Amino acid sequence: MSIQDRYRVEGYHVERGLFSPDEIEQFKSHYEEIRLQERFSDGNVANPSSDDPLKKYPRQMQMHRDDSVSLEFLCDPRIDRVITLLTGISPLAVQTMFYFKPPTARGQALHQDNFYLKAAPSTCIAAWLAVDDCDEENGCLMVVPGTHELPTMCLTKSDTTKSFTSVEVALPEGMSAVPVEMKAGDVMFFNGQVIHGSNPNTSADRFRRSLIAHYVIGDCNAVSKWYTPVYRMDKTIVELEESAGGGKCGDWVEIGDETRIEMFDASDRDLLLLTE
Repeated sequence: MSIQDRYRVEGYHVERGLFSPDEIEQFKSHYEEIRLQERFSDGNVANPSSDDPLKKYPRQMQMHRDDSVSLEFLCDPRIDRVITLLTGISPLAVQTMFYFKPPTARGQALHQDNFYLKAAPSTCIAAWLAVDDCDEENGCLMVVPGTHELPTMCLTKSDTTKSFTSVEVALPEGMSAVPVEMKAGDVMFFNGQVIHGSNPNTSADRFRRSLIAHYVIGDCNAVSKWYTPVYRMDKTIVELEESAGGGKCGDWVEIGDETRIEMFDASDRDLLLLTE
């Protein structure tokens, strides 16, 4: 089966060794430097004395808007080549993220990316670069094959002792998530409807860092306002219509001693009731 056929069946594809070991080491150093400078910390400023790994190592968001290394990654021709092969069209680039996921850190409950991006009339696609080797012990991605054919699903409360996000997708009967083990330098590409997430990092001393880019399929003409400006893969900017709703992948809140991200669709504030 070709990779295009497998992608059409399962909704995701892992391209092995797309980035070199030298590039991976450069990414590790670069984003650690950004962390120490407290740049792009998504409203969750690093607290070295906190017991919560997510406070010591907060995620970084939309780095490419003011960081050339991140913009080069977002528009990397290797990523363009693979997405074009999988979808038949060059994508449009809209988001960068970096997750540290240190030992004992919580995972992220099952979700669908296009719930937040609202790419239309098609969907979005992610390029998820493993910056460390990842497996079930340190909280690799868990993916539900075939869910790219599903619409946007309803949400329910998540277990925030295991997930740093407050809601999750309720899986249809008969479906289950499978782990995707990756080596540093591998990139996983997955459709924006694919249900995915991760479990906690239960290792004693292993990080599970990841550098992530999100794109809208090249035939989309609208996206949520949170994901503009939109870039062609040659780094020029293209204007798209603004989709109703969407959100910026959640907001950090503190509930008692717990720090977590409240995930909701900005067009439906009633979803906040799920997290009370």
